[in-house]
Amino acid sequence: MWRMLAVLGVIAMVGAIGSTRAEPPSRLAGSLVVLRPDRVFDGVDPSPHAGWSVVVRGDRIEAVGPSESIKVPEGARTIHLAGRTLLPGLFDLHTHVLLHPYDEAAWDDQVLKEPLSLRVCRATNHVKAILESGFTTIRDLGTEGAGYADVGIKRAVDQGIIAGPGMRVVTRAIVATGSYAPKGFAPEWTIPQGAEEADGLDALTRVVRDQIGRGADWIKVYADTAMGGGPVRPSFSVEELHRIVETAGSVGVKVAAHATSKEGMRRATIAGVATIEHGDDGDEEVFRLMAERKVVLCPTLAAIEAGAKRRGYRPGVDPEPDRLRRARENIKEAIAAGVVIANGSDMGVFPHGEGARELELLVAAGMTPASVLASATSVAARVIGAEGHLGAIRPGMLADLVAVDGDPTAEIRALRRVALVMKGGVIHREP
Repeated sequence: MWRMLAVLGVIAMVGAIGSTRAEPPSRLAGSLVVLRPDRVFDGVDPSPHAGWSVVVRGDRIEAVGPSESIKVPEGARTIHLAGRTLLPGLFDLHTHVLLHPYDEAAWDDQVLKEPLSLRVCRATNHVKAILESGFTTIRDLGTEGAGYADVGIKRAVDQGIIAGPGMRVVTRAIVATGSYAPKGFAPEWTIPQGAEEADGLDALTRVVRDQIGRGADWIKVYADTAMGGGPVRPSFSVEELHRIVETAGSVGVKVAAHATSKEGMRRATIAGVATIEHGDDGDEEVFRLMAERKVVLCPTLAAIEAGAKRRGYRPGVDPEPDRLRRARENIKEAIAAGVVIANGSDMGVFPHGEGARELELLVAAGMTPASVLASATSVAARVIGAEGHLGAIRPGMLADLVAVDGDPTAEIRALRRVALVMKGGVIHREP
């Protein structure tokens, strides 16, 4: 209870500070805007449309097409984006806004030593950095010991108290007993957990329902783990995983599975999860099963690279670590098997606001820039069930838009040169 009160107190404090500010200029500018970039990547067509313009009225896209065919509404503000590409706001389907990089503080220390109020304050900066880097929607996959704080942060964003991307949250995530807590303590001590423990069909049913009741938009389960510091092995049976999927699905909620072992991936896929996170040890057999069952892969290559960098790896200088090389090869094998790739980076393990790194690594793994951009726009929107509202530039869709210097369909690093960010018609960053 005290942890929840602490979160509510921090969010109330942030809201009080925000309420003393004048109306943000971005909100005043967002009522009727014409955007005139050099080109538009619409999220679906692999080729950008040169010479297109986009009209935004309120929080929606009103018109899009060749500039000569677009009538500028009376009273509209025109923003010229010469040399820039306009694209849908980007998605990252695997973030942790309540974590910060492990080279700043180890995971154990964040869970055990950082007050909940401190973690929430950090997270308000994290979501702002994510939004300003061009990511307008995230799926945050676990509070890592911070309870239900993601629900409050999401509401603070939705209510305009703090700036941040639209969020889908999972709250605590689900793990097998004894599998996901700080290690190295005497067995008689009960240590704060990084997720919620549950075992057996009845307990899993209760926990899934409880998390959804407390605000979870998705359920996340750890399908495998390294128990007691041993090798990674499955932590739930197929029957248990199926019960999680069935219980969540009965109220329209999907399940994401952390799975790095082949057997963990196989069990999660058979159980009917929507996405598999990481997938380190996938092979042709399990990838074909995923494709057959329409299970999407979020590879989190940036997190693998971040771990290697903490151990001294210097990209572009040192030989590529074996794990990162194998992960890139896995991407090729998964695509060849027909698996859909959706962008998910594990941001929080590395700095918030640097989500473009995942997309650069996907290109390095052999995907085309256009297919990578789709994985972070229209494909990701489809995964979370928002394809009718987000992920593409079409009349009637929400005006979540990003402009970058250059052409990211030719050079993916252009995503680092963000010039404009609009979310729901509100401009949060502009030239």
